[in-house]
Amino acid sequence: MPLRTLALCLGASLLLSPAALLAKDKPEQQRIAPIQTQDKSAEKWAEKQLKHLSLEEKIGQMITVRGIIAFNNVEDPEYKALVENVRKYHLGGVLLSVKTDGWLLLRSEPYEVAMTANNLQRDAKLKIPLIFSADFERGASMRIRAVETFPHAMAFGATHNPEYAERFGRITAEESRAMGVQWNFYPVADVQVNPRNPVINTRSYGEDPNEVAAMTSAYIKGSHAGGMLATSKHFPGHGDTDTDSHLDISRVNGTVERLDTVELPPFKADIQAGVDAVMIAHVAFPAIEPDPNKVSTISHNVVTGLLRDKLAFQGVIVSDAMEMKGLTKLYPATSENPAGRAGVDAIKAGQDMLELPSDLEGTYRGLLDAVRKGEIPKAQIDASVRRILLAKAKAGLDQGAMVDVEEVRNHVGKPDSYALAQEVADRAVTLVRNDNHVLPLSKGTNSAADAYSSVREASGANAANLGAADALLAVLFVDDVHSENGRVMERQIRTRVPSAKIIFVDSRNAALESDAISAMLPQFRHVIAAVYAVPQPGQAGAGGTSVNAMAMKAGSGTILQKIVDTVGDRLAVVAMGSPYTILDYPGIQSYLCTFSTVPTSEAAAVKALFGEMPTKGRLPVTLPGIAQRGSGMELATTSGGQQ
Repeated sequence: MPLRTLALCLGASLLLSPAALLAKDKPEQQRIAPIQTQDKSAEKWAEKQLKHLSLEEKIGQMITVRGIIAFNNVEDPEYKALVENVRKYHLGGVLLSVKTDGWLLLRSEPYEVAMTANNLQRDAKLKIPLIFSADFERGASMRIRAVETFPHAMAFGATHNPEYAERFGRITAEESRAMGVQWNFYPVADVQVNPRNPVINTRSYGEDPNEVAAMTSAYIKGSHAGGMLATSKHFPGHGDTDTDSHLDISRVNGTVERLDTVELPPFKADIQAGVDAVMIAHVAFPAIEPDPNKVSTISHNVVTGLLRDKLAFQGVIVSDAMEMKGLTKLYPATSENPAGRAGVDAIKAGQDMLELPSDLEGTYRGLLDAVRKGEIPKAQIDASVRRILLAKAKAGLDQGAMVDVEEVRNHVGKPDSYALAQEVADRAVTLVRNDNHVLPLSKGTNSAADAYSSVREASGANAANLGAADALLAVLFVDDVHSENGRVMERQIRTRVPSAKIIFVDSRNAALESDAISAMLPQFRHVIAAVYAVPQPGQAGAGGTSVNAMAMKAGSGTILQKIVDTVGDRLAVVAMGSPYTILDYPGIQSYLCTFSTVPTSEAAAVKALFGEMPTKGRLPVTLPGIAQRGSGMELATTSGGQQ
């Protein structure tokens, strides 16, 4: 080669080498594409990776721990501990969640999700990429800000339109994958047949097994189209319990025949739809598992006999959170390595992945010892890890682990997603009763009252001003007056009736304000009572016991009963969440259901109250003694409301 040509080539290589090095060092991005139920390349990758994993690494693949979405300095102790645990135990996945204040979720931002996922992948330096899961039951808005707020599943059920569920699944998948989450622990396939259910309730699509099946399978189709893995839960069914399995042992006492016709149809449909995973409930089913000391989580009859063998499910079987008391109460803290024993029993039952063990070290060591001693066959471990690796490959983790943070703004919080969320909320609103013909309400033009003035002040010297002909009182019963619940409803009412008096009531201020509210009631032409009640899993009563989270607290319930008794002919009650509130207050004459507490449902409720849209929803559940499933009245729209 001539000297000049050689010099030019060397010069070019030197000039290009920094870029080339950067390209070489840049982590590979994961492939985001529709989920294929049959994927030969994914199967080959899974088989290849399995051959190179040690027993310790295989056990780690079968465990998922919690990771908090937040900005973290690299030296932050909690973040460092998480990374160290991921490395030490070769963990397979991280369930991304957010910090909490009591039962309130302190939601994070989309970019923080992507950065948290990327940082964990980068800092963990694992042989096999982590898979990130999330409980995005109402979409990303459950834990993330700056996205549309879809209502609870029961609102979808009230539309009786599976197409909404499919579109919702696709939107959630697109947003989640853009932020680095590949696996959603959703849809809820539980059939809501127990009005006193404190943990499922509005999280279910309804009480009809076939309709629930149509909704869940449609959601899975949409989720797959958007490239996200879906999980059908809580097998074999949590809809007929009156106990929260986060707090205590739950039971379903139905027969095998009832199970086949009520609980199982949605799960069968989901398996047919190619669902990627099934989550097992910490619920006892005596008809399937006669051992009183076994819930489904640790029952071979349920996990292997029913789900794996009879229903022929081939995907990943994942536990509900292993830290829940519905399981841990079966393993006393005084026993040797209770978390390890629970983990071993769950794997022996046939589970593939354990979510949120109460003791990571104990669980990991327990599983490792059980395999080494022959209590758990190595072949079973290989089968489970193969399924997990196959799921990772289907989600594109065989191509790379990182997400492009710059793409987040192109996929998260699209205007048409906001429009669909509001459309579903609007379409779900169901008018159950209007016996007093109070709806639609009329709009007013008086000047606005102080939204935060004391109830006692309003009942005193200012009473005359509030007694105008078009005056309106709205009492919003919320869990916490400092929460976001009711704020959108408050603003929406004020735009229509500026003079409206709006009072927030929770269990702490109810006794203080009860007499004053009672004194105010005769002074208003119309009264709205909005009851915010949705499942808050893990919400304990006195002594940490399970409570019916759907029931109104004593003080708030007393006020509502007084309102119903005093101004029932001028009252409209809005069930912002559980539709079952009326069962405790059958004297309610005008009753509107939204099946959700989210802002879109608040806006929908106000539009319906003032006759700005027709009420098209139909009950997805029966209200015993009140109305049957499928019931609902259409309230005609009016430009000015009732005069």
